[in-house]
Amino acid sequence: MPAKILVVDDEAKMRRVLQMMLEDSGYQVDLAEGAEKALARMKESAFSLIITDMKMPEMSGLELLKKIKEADEDMPVIVMTAYGTIPTAIEAMKAGAHDYVLKPFDMEEMKAVVEKALEMEKLVRRSQYLQEELEAKYKFDNIVGKSSRMKEVFRLISQVAPTKSTVLIFGESGTGKELIARAIHRRSPRAKQPLVVVNCAALPENLLESELFGHLKGAFTGAHRDRRGRFALADGGSIFLDEIGAMSPGLQAKFLRVLQEKEFEPVGGTKSIRVDVRIIAATNQDLKKAVEEGSFREDLYYRLNVVPVHLPPLRERKEDIPPLAYHFLRRYSQELTKDVREISPEALEMMQEYDWPGNIRELENAIERAMVLSKGSTLSVEILPLASAGREAGVSHENISYQEVKKVVLESFERRFFTRILREVGGNVSQAARQVQIDRKNLYQKMKELRINPKDYQAGG
Repeated sequence: MPAKILVVDDEAKMRRVLQMMLEDSGYQVDLAEGAEKALARMKESAFSLIITDMKMPEMSGLELLKKIKEADEDMPVIVMTAYGTIPTAIEAMKAGAHDYVLKPFDMEEMKAVVEKALEMEKLVRRSQYLQEELEAKYKFDNIVGKSSRMKEVFRLISQVAPTKSTVLIFGESGTGKELIARAIHRRSPRAKQPLVVVNCAALPENLLESELFGHLKGAFTGAHRDRRGRFALADGGSIFLDEIGAMSPGLQAKFLRVLQEKEFEPVGGTKSIRVDVRIIAATNQDLKKAVEEGSFREDLYYRLNVVPVHLPPLRERKEDIPPLAYHFLRRYSQELTKDVREISPEALEMMQEYDWPGNIRELENAIERAMVLSKGSTLSVEILPLASAGREAGVSHENISYQEVKKVVLESFERRFFTRILREVGGNVSQAARQVQIDRKNLYQKMKELRINPKDYQAGG
């Protein structure tokens, strides 16, 4: 998407000269003849750079610069003036100007200043993604797993990561699909570019389309300004589409075009935007079955399923439970500043007997909770959620059978899971049902069984 630049100058001739120069360089240009109109334009549209004259009626360029920085401190601003003095230049730079240009200026010099300012804007815009990607916890070597199933996954990641191929990750919720996607990106030639993450199940169709492709001002109610989509932000890098099976058939067709043609139109737009983005998708659904049932496009399935990666559930890789448990033990020892170094043999045995329906995420939550409750240097059976769930049910740990423990712990997990979802959607049962992909009527029945009142999670409830 071409950078959009706002030119602010009270002289019509200067506005026109800059417009022609910038448009010849491939940029989009908007014009304002004064500071007030410039501030109004900023509310209506998104700009990558603002070029303003210093001496203007009503409000000076320096005053405008300060107001721009109040609204968006990262917006690069180039200040022009025919009244250049060193003190004025210093004042403008102190106020946050990216650069200072004297009139009359050389066209090539101005182009170079503009290019440099836009490069800075691009780096700032991507910094939040780059910072996240550079964190050590996302290194490939820090993914915990020594089982034969996980070693096979690691081998596959090592082979596919350096390529441009689309990857489709299959696995139950909580198996670490996003962590695998991050490992693929970090070991790819795109590692220095952003990895943009989108949860397709978290947004309704109209909002998801805008989130992915962006929109133009006025495209729909509430679209008060242009907005870049996630594909534009990921240009040159990768995009991770989690829960791809939740994407509606209509949106699937538009996404298929991005896969095939490497281009898309923002919502409300007619001009195609080309992008270079690697696609990594994930699902906890059986997409083959979804294709047979007609809820997922067959052509999209085959375009996505170039390199499938199957993550096994934790119950099928129980030899990984001890190293995972100690991995989380070390993490929360640091985060909670607790000197807990060991897990008792009885606690490890109980963890390996349990099926972990919530997979790694549930194991991590169990360790974190136990760490919060711990008082000594060793995690014992008594403070694990599995043991405390038995006490909540009114039975002692010594007399409860494994199947009874499993039943109570599963109920405890389900209660935590559904209350978290309801909290996220403000007690909206319909939205919660869509997010967890079960029938609304069945969700009401499940909440009744778990003694959950959705009104407790509504705003003001």
